[in-house]
Parts: sequence; structure tokens; C-alpha cells
Amino acid sequence: MKSESIILEMKSITKEFPGVKALDNVNLKVVEAEIHAICGENGAGKSTLMKVLSGVYPYGTYEGDILFKEQLCEFKDIKQSEDLGIVIIHQELALIPELSIAENIFLGNEQAKKGVINWNETVSKARDLLNKVGLQESPNTLIKDIGVGKQQLVEIAKALSKNVKLLILDEPTAALNENDSENLLNLLMELRSQGMTSIIISHKLNEIKKVANSVTIIRDGQSIETIDTADITEDRIINGMVGRSLTNRYPERQPNIGETFFEVKNWSTFHPVQNERQIVKDVNLHIKKGEIVGIAGLMGSGRTELAMSIFGKSYGKKTTGEVYKDGKPLNLTNVTKAINEGIAYVSEDRKEYGLILMNDIKENISLASLNKIANNHVINDNKEYVVAEEYRTKMNIKTPSVTQKVGNLSGGNQQKVVLSKWMFSEPDLLILDEPTRGIDVGAKFEIYTIMNELASQGKGILVISSELPEIIGMCDRVYVMSEGEITGEVKKADATQEVLMKYMTNSRG
Repeated sequence: MKSESIILEMKSITKEFPGVKALDNVNLKVVEAEIHAICGENGAGKSTLMKVLSGVYPYGTYEGDILFKEQLCEFKDIKQSEDLGIVIIHQELALIPELSIAENIFLGNEQAKKGVINWNETVSKARDLLNKVGLQESPNTLIKDIGVGKQQLVEIAKALSKNVKLLILDEPTAALNENDSENLLNLLMELRSQGMTSIIISHKLNEIKKVANSVTIIRDGQSIETIDTADITEDRIINGMVGRSLTNRYPERQPNIGETFFEVKNWSTFHPVQNERQIVKDVNLHIKKGEIVGIAGLMGSGRTELAMSIFGKSYGKKTTGEVYKDGKPLNLTNVTKAINEGIAYVSEDRKEYGLILMNDIKENISLASLNKIANNHVINDNKEYVVAEEYRTKMNIKTPSVTQKVGNLSGGNQQKVVLSKWMFSEPDLLILDEPTRGIDVGAKFEIYTIMNELASQGKGILVISSELPEIIGMCDRVYVMSEGEITGEVKKADATQEVLMKYMTNSRG
């Protein structure tokens, strides 16, 4: 590694928050025109390090030095880092849904003279940038009218408009399907061939091996090692991330499956706005006590819509069908009734539907079961604190205190808070929608262990996941959906990726 080829060097970076040392003497070197991956468990300090680099955490709030193209950088804000060509794309995309693609690309960087925007120039330049990232959409298309995968490409086009020299992507494929992920990774490799340098934070080890030239592993706020990907294995990355080898990605399980206790019969629902568009079509399924049942399907197959419509009709219109628990018909007309009947739903979008980010951990954990910690309709603060502490320990939530705001936690720890909330409600059926999205392998193993423990207590678990190895590794039985229908039911012994994919790409019609 020649010193003249190093575009970025971060030396002895230390960053503290009240009660937490998020970064402890971290060192990082990135070579020009490479894709450099950063790996680590949730809460290891990856995103914090990138926020230090990009000026989100300004100079003076951390210790250590940043050298970019051998120039010492003391960024006071994100604009100063962008002016030098360092651009960060956060996991939560910073696009405005009601504005067009062109307006979003040049937001804050308007093509204007004397305060008047030149719209012809804006649209023309936006079209050129969209061509560079492989998007065919009109620059006048509203952001809300394109999918998440295309929105990621718009973010990259926006970065290119700022003459980016170092592109930082935080979990860029976490919310993408396989096809969109592939397109994004191919674009990064194409940009690398044109001389672009990128840093990618990802938990998807197969993606890292595919695109990255080198990997820096961070554990507990410290840089462990940097390795050339030609010499690396997934097991070595995992060992560096968690400090131990995970010989088995899925915990051992001895299923103790009882009688059928939950049934859905002839279930259908329509789109909430496009009233004639049927999203879920005549679905029948059942779950036994102590059973983990999977729902596999491609994006848009109706998996989430099915789960949400069952959970108190929180999705859809003109919903019909029957739900039975222990042979008794349920009237699940709203979420409160669903919770009271012992049903819990962990949303795929934990920030939007699972948590109140400005509230603390204890308030989030008690949210679905306030009656358990209230005396005469007044919340008992001591009870709430004790319950939250119990789950903090049980779920290994990494935080100095349960009074910490949930918005300050890493994604994996936020997911553990959501799970804690629903476990405290003591459900009989737990529906988990993408329970390990954006979560590292160590935290995944912990969540799988919790699922097994709940199943061993006789709970039923319904898991929706886009990761077929996860479905195969964890589920006793799998339903497969395509175009709103159940196209197959597969026993664990017969579940392979090939079998599931065959059903996922078929429809009964």
C-alpha cells in the first residue's frame, strides 16, 4: 500500500457520548479508487466513525486527526466535507417524497443565477446524472412514485452532482430486494473502474466479498484489523466482528410442536387507495403451538400486507375472511383487539411503526402493555423502570441506561427494544416481519435464540423474511406467496432455496 495512493487516513479517532465511549482510538486507511468495507456488530461504532468523517459530528467533539488527500481536515459541518468531495448516504434516505427526482438531486445545490433557478439546466443535468447511475426515469418523476432501490440510485446521482471523490454508503442494500441490490453493487463497481473511491458499511458478508477490495473490522468501538478481501473468508470477518467464531449461524432447536391453535381462512384484502386492486387473495394458513412458520416471497408478493391486515386490519380495505384462535372466531377490527387477543406484530419498518424514537427505552418497552404497569390508570414509573431493566439484561440491549432515547441506539439494539415491547405483552402469536433486516450476524443469532425460546414456551411464531437461508434455517414449515396467493406449503425437510424460489416465481393463476 503506497502512501501516495492513500486518499483517506483517520488516526486515533475517539468519540464519547454521556456514559459511552463510542469510538476508542480507531484507525482507518482507504486507498484511492477502491471499495473499502467497514464491518462490525450493531453498536460497534461504524456509523459514528462515518459521521465524524463527514462532519455530522464536527471537529472539537472528537479526538484524533482526519487526513484527506494528505490535507488535515477540521470539518465544522457536513457542507465543509461535501465541498471537499466527501459525501455520505445514510441508511435512512434523505429524499423529499413530494419533490421530483431533479429537485431532490439539486436540493441545496440549485442550478440558479441571481436567485432564479434555471429549470431547463436542472432537468438536463439531472437526466445526465440519471444516465450515469442507470435510471431510465424522467427527472420530473416524484420520489414517492419510485421504489426504494431507485431512490438509492437517486441518492448516488445526487452525490455525483457534488463532484464526489469519496462516497460513503451506510447499509445501502438493507432495504433492497436481490435485484435492486445487484444493480446497486454493479454501479459501485462501475464507478470504481472510473476512479471513484467508496466506503460501504454492510452486514451482508457475501456482498462485501463480491465488491470490496479491503475490509476494516470494528468491534466495541475499536478497529480490530484491515484485511485484503482476496485473503478473507466470511468466518474470519465474523470472528473479528463478534470476537468468537459462529460455527453455526442458527442455534440448535429441538421442536416441541403441539396442536393447531391459530387459523386464517379465505383471507382477502384490497389496496387502501386503489380499491379494485386485490393484494391478498383467498389465503389459508395455520400455526401450531411451539411452531415457527415462515412466509417466503419476493417483494410485492403480499407478505407484509397479509400480516398487517391480520393484525387488527392495520392494512387494506374490503378485508374478508376468518381468523380462529383455539377454535374460537376472532373479531380483529383494530390493533387494540388484536393485542388483547394475544397477537403481536413486529413491523419490518421499526422506526416508522415499531418505535417512538424521541422516547426512551423504558417508555417504548411498556407501550403496548401500559395496563400492566398502571395503578388506577396512572403509570407506575418504578414498575416501568424495573420491567425495562429486566428486558435490557435479558435481551442484551447495549445501552448505559433504559432512560436512553431509542433514536440514539444502533439498529440491532432498536430491534431488541421492539421485541422486548411485544414479549412484555405476552402474546400467543408473534408475527415477525423481516426481524433481522440491517442487523449483524451476532445480533441475528441472539434474535434467533429468542425465537426458539418463545417457541419452546408454546408460542406460535410467523416469520416473514427475504433471506431464504434464514427461512430454511429457522422455520419448521414454510408458506410461499406470489402475487397475493399462497403458491406452496413446504416442510422443513423439503425446504431448499431452489424449491422455495420455484413457488415464489409461480402463481396459481
